[in-house]
This record gives sequence, structure tokens and C-alpha cells, in this order.
Amino acid sequence: MTALLGELIGTAILMILGNGVNANVSLNKAYGKDSGWIVITFGWAMAVFIAVFITAAASGAHLNPAVTIGLAVTGDFSWAQVPGYLGMQVLGAMIGAFLIYLTYYDHYDDTSATDPDTVRGTFCTGPAIPHTFRNVLSEVVGTFVLVYAVLHIAGATVGSQSASLGALDALPVAFVVLGIGMSLGGTTGYAINPARDFGPRLVHSLVPLKNKKTDWGYAWIPIVGPVIGAVIAAGAKLLLG
Repeated sequence: MTALLGELIGTAILMILGNGVNANVSLNKAYGKDSGWIVITFGWAMAVFIAVFITAAASGAHLNPAVTIGLAVTGDFSWAQVPGYLGMQVLGAMIGAFLIYLTYYDHYDDTSATDPDTVRGTFCTGPAIPHTFRNVLSEVVGTFVLVYAVLHIAGATVGSQSASLGALDALPVAFVVLGIGMSLGGTTGYAINPARDFGPRLVHSLVPLKNKKTDWGYAWIPIVGPVIGAVIAAGAKLLLG
């Protein structure tokens, strides 16, 4: 239960700070409005750093189904624990996204009337140029980099089998996410985390917003792409070490 609670809280914190920087940069009348991609990528990197640092001792700070699946494929995490981790990650992402919606409620109300696409972008990802294969490929490549790096960083254990990110590993993981965002984020917004996209997208579909466009037709890409990337990263780690 401690590990599951850690994943819930950690993923919620990840979304509070990550979706929070999206909202601050994108929504009308927010002080950070139009401050740009560099602020977003740094904000997400700091979100990862803080969330991993806080929850590493409790759960190993996976905070991402792709990381959990990658660790399970390499044999460093028990498959029996995977469903619980994935469920808590999605629920945590929903909680975090909803708290940001409440925090920026007036800004969402103002922006959604004229720019529903921007509002959706503060919850979940979407393609700059829609193309199914290349959008999937973008998520595969970004997640491969993330998970392959994490598999080399992770060393401690939670219980007898769970590979873990220790608190001191939070900084290199944050740098990895920063690099991915700056280099690969321009195509799809670099979900690289199925829970990060699906949980907030579900919240977006449920909360009252004007001119709402949740775009469920795209929603499978930031789920399938990261899973494929994670499995490839795990395979590379097993083959190459």
C-alpha cells in the first residue's frame, strides 16, 4: 500500500507541476502567458525532479506506465505489481490535472470560449502536424530514450524485486526529460507517459468547458507509442547491458 500510495501522490505532483506550467504559459491572463517552449520544458523537468525525489523511497518513483513496463520486461520489477502501479499512475494523473483545472478555473473559463485547442493542450498532448505513423514514431523514440536512460539509472530496490529510482537519481532523470522535451518535443508534445496523457484527457472530457474538443481519436497514440518505446528500450538493455 505504501508503494501504491507513493505512485498515486507522485504522479499527482508530476501533473500538478507539469500541467501547471502548461496552463501558466498557455491560458489567457496567466502571468506566464506566452513565455514559451523553454519554460514548458524546464517546468516539466522540474516536475519530474520534484515528483521523483519525493516518492523514490515509497515506490521507486516510476510515475509512468512505460517505466513500469520497461522494468518488468527486464525482470527488475514484478509483473504482479504492474496493474496496481498503472492504476495508481492514471488516478494520480487525473487528480493532478483536476487540481490544476480548479487552480486556473477563471483562466480556463476565459480561454475556452475562444481557443478550445489551447485548453486541451494544457491537459494532454497532440500532434503539431497530424500523421499517424510519424506521431507514433515520435512517441516511440522519445520514450525509448527515457526508459533506456532510466534502466541505466535505476539501482535500488523496493521490497525484493522492484527496481527503484533513488532520491539522488531524480536529477539525472529530470535532465533526460529536459533533453527529450527540447529535442523531440516539437512533434507531439512528448507525452512519453501513457498516464500523463490519458488521465488528464479523461479529466478534460469530464469537466465543464466551453467548445470542448477532447480528440479521443488521437488518444491511443500517446498510449501505444510509449509502450512500444519502453519494450524496445528494455530489449536493448537486455541485449546490450
